[in-house]
Amino acid sequence: MISPLELRHTIECGFLPLSCTCTSNPDGSLMIKVFDPSSGQVELLVTAVTTEHLTSNRAIANLIRELRSEMASRSTMIADG
Repeated sequence: MISPLELRHTIECGFLPLSCTCTSNPDGSLMIKVFDPSSGQVELLVTAVTTEHLTSNRAIANLIRELRSEMASRSTMIADG
């Protein structure tokens, strides 16, 4: 079992070199905000990530990969106009 503090830290480190804040919601879900540290521009905001399946490093890595993929897709859509 991964502690909530370790879970948040692992997620935040997974988005480097971008900055990430990961906070716990009252219902136990997570809010993940990824932003550019120099401009403050928000690249991704997910407000209700359930944690029940995030019980291993592999599951956390999969979540980070999915969110990075979503960010890349959005970036491509913006660039294409």
